[in-house]
Amino acid sequence: MGRILAIDYGRKRSGVAVTDPLKIIANGLTTVRTCDLMDFLKDYMQKEQVERIIVGLPKQMSGELSENMKYIEPFVRNLRKQVTVPVEMFDERFTSVLAHKAMLDGGLKKKDRQNKALVDEISATIILQSYMESNRIM
Repeated sequence: MGRILAIDYGRKRSGVAVTDPLKIIANGLTTVRTCDLMDFLKDYMQKEQVERIIVGLPKQMSGELSENMKYIEPFVRNLRKQVTVPVEMFDERFTSVLAHKAMLDGGLKKKDRQNKALVDEISATIILQSYMESNRIM
């Protein structure tokens, strides 16, 4: 059984989350500089069995795609050429807001809540958890 990996893609850095092999729990893995993301993914997939990759789909409140799609689309096209597993996009609306709320609810200090890398990792985890819930993988 392989893991599901999720990416909260950003222009500078990207959050990465994965499931456990049984696909029960979504966990934050790390934050990677976006320029190093493809190498990180290839390396990770050599060490761990990944059966699917989920990339956050940035939408506005209206449901229209956001400006960030111009950066994400080329990445997803390239990713699909580089890996043999399915690559899907999944709505990422509100993930940053939810990540900040989770950090606040978790009792993190203000300085820790300002850590953008941590926000990206938590956002990727929320994308993955939402994907799992919507597909009843849990």
